[in-house]
Amino acid sequence: MPKPASPSRRRLLVDALAGTAALSLAPLASAGAAVADKTLPGTDIVLPTGSVHDFDFFVGDWTFRNLRLKQRWVGSKDWDEFPASLRCESRMGGIVNIDEGVFPTKGWQGMTVRVFNLKERRWYLYWINSSTGELFPPVAGGFDGDHGEFYGDDTDEGRPVKVRFRWTRIDADHARWEQAFSLDGKAWETNWKMEHTRVKA
Repeated sequence: MPKPASPSRRRLLVDALAGTAALSLAPLASAGAAVADKTLPGTDIVLPTGSVHDFDFFVGDWTFRNLRLKQRWVGSKDWDEFPASLRCESRMGGIVNIDEGVFPTKGWQGMTVRVFNLKERRWYLYWINSSTGELFPPVAGGFDGDHGEFYGDDTDEGRPVKVRFRWTRIDADHARWEQAFSLDGKAWETNWKMEHTRVKA
């Protein structure tokens, strides 16, 4: 069993976390602690692991078609369709992957920050929407072959939900992303889909 940290070491940790929070990156610093048991809290879903190279394929410029449910939790099949584009970049030797998207018909932008935890061999994905400026709670996971799954906790209009992202590498120039919500971690409703096409140089 590890020895308790000394008061001086605890002070250093507190100071470091305080500095991180001031930079609005506290969720990144604490990501690993949230899923130490390797399962999605409240479920038996084991969080997948992956490789630091999982998102190498996504680096570059893309356009994508969005399909988002107009109403959730009612069994709707009525989708709102709209266009978007993004640029994805790799940073810090590949352990950070960032994309910034523009949704011209919606009037807002979005950014995903993906951080690979080397110890866990697991990605943590964070979403930021320009309409709120909020850093959303992460989903965690990785790829197995061409398919990636990522899970996390969030809220939907004040209701606690489980979140699942599914990525599919179709080929070098096409990829698919899907988001689903669940109230119990068992029954899932897909509410947002993106079909990505690489922009040729």
